[in-house]
Amino acid sequence: MVKEKPNSTRLYDSDGFRKRAACVCVKNEQEAEVLLVTSSRHTDQWIVPGGGLEPEEEADAAAAREVIEEAGVRGNICRCLGSFQNDDRKHRTVVYVLVVTEELPEWEDSKNIGRKRKWFKLDEASKHLAHRPLQLNYLQLLRPHNKRNLETEKRPT
Repeated sequence: MVKEKPNSTRLYDSDGFRKRAACVCVKNEQEAEVLLVTSSRHTDQWIVPGGGLEPEEEADAAAAREVIEEAGVRGNICRCLGSFQNDDRKHRTVVYVLVVTEELPEWEDSKNIGRKRKWFKLDEASKHLAHRPLQLNYLQLLRPHNKRNLETEKRPT
């Protein structure tokens, strides 16, 4: 079942790209585990929760709203990873890192469309996002990956 909101308005930027927001939900500030949700279109695939902005809504508020709806979690946005453009699907997504502080036992998409959520270590999450290269890029900006890359670059050759 595909998730459709009644009376929803899609917002577009000046270049004609749909405005979206998403959160990479992490268990703690070490950012070693992320929460993924099942796709509404392909229930055997995992994705990063996110969706379109509503009128008069800021990107950070939309991202926080989307994780409550899609993943059933609340938390604190600690930083912005950046804006990511998908030329094929013609959308731009502002992506934040959210440290989860509460997991709801039931949430909108679990009840309405049977969406599931699951915690993954970064390397395992990366494998599950191989079908979504843009979302895979989000994980590469998390702290553990950056630390490893910096350490590799500093080693003498």
